Amino acid sequence: MPDAADRNAAFAGARVVITGGLGFIGSNLALRLVELGADLLLVDSLLPDSGGNPFNVAPVRDRVAIEIADIRDARAMRSLLAGCRYLFNLAAQTSHMGSMADPETDLEINCRAQLTLLEACREVCPEARIVYAGTRQIYGRPLYLPVDEKHPLRPVDANGVNKMAGEAYHILFHDAYGIHAAALRLTNTYGPRMRIKDARQTFIGAWLRAALEGRRFEVWDGTQFRDVTYVDDAVDAFLLAALSPAAKGAVFNIGGDRLRLGALADALVAANGGGGFETRAFPAERKRIDIGNYYADDTRFREATGWRPKVAAADGLRRTLDYFRVHLAEYL
Repeated sequence: MPDAADRNAAFAGARVVITGGLGFIGSNLALRLVELGADLLLVDSLLPDSGGNPFNVAPVRDRVAIEIADIRDARAMRSLLAGCRYLFNLAAQTSHMGSMADPETDLEINCRAQLTLLEACREVCPEARIVYAGTRQIYGRPLYLPVDEKHPLRPVDANGVNKMAGEAYHILFHDAYGIHAAALRLTNTYGPRMRIKDARQTFIGAWLRAALEGRRFEVWDGTQFRDVTYVDDAVDAFLLAALSPAAKGAVFNIGGDRLRLGALADALVAANGGGGFETRAFPAERKRIDIGNYYADDTRFREATGWRPKVAAADGLRRTLDYFRVHLAEYL
């Protein structure tokens, strides 16, 4: 299991590419990799409503290369991936409702483009270590809790179906071609640099904006369980997945702090030092794709890599609010 010294040695001077590098998790990963001395290229399409924001990497803008490119462009990806040693593949369409309104675009980005990207890797950087940002949405409505990696996959929306296929392509390319690929099934990741102007990325973003603007926010149901992962813990998971031999060709759940949604809302109000929320029934269009209770069994990843989440929700929400109080205008 790689320790901090191993991570420094592994990434120092290494050519690293992050797709979706101007987005939420990608930019936080970029900041950490700059600290580790990586030769870093951030690829982002900056499509409307995608979550990409150049301000996310303002602190390290002079220490990274940025290419505005779409992973659906095979020629561009072959050129950009040449010499890559580590690829963190976070480019995605993340909105569940958006996937139902426009399933074709979701298919193009979350499924077909993943195949394009992997073919480019096979051609120009077959030795690269790839970590794919998957999602717990592929499980659908849990049959049991906590959900482990053996749980059946039955997504409830187009996003889940396409992300399931995108993940499967990564593992196929490991099995068929020996590509060093791993997939992390993320749950509700939150923290500085996330999209907060609406709920396209996660409901937590909409909650945060309302709290910061002094408005009450809506909590649907409130009794459901979720686990939430602070972004620094997610970044640790990506780095460990890239370096751990046991991660090659594997899929892993990533969990976090387990809370009922009502308790999470209370924690946000407390971290904000005030505010409030209304508990309401799910809107009909959301209820159709709601998964009910969910929390992950991430034992497999912990045992494979030594990873542990370190930031509890109360602390993570406080850190997130502190960031956005200073930079709110850049995210609205």
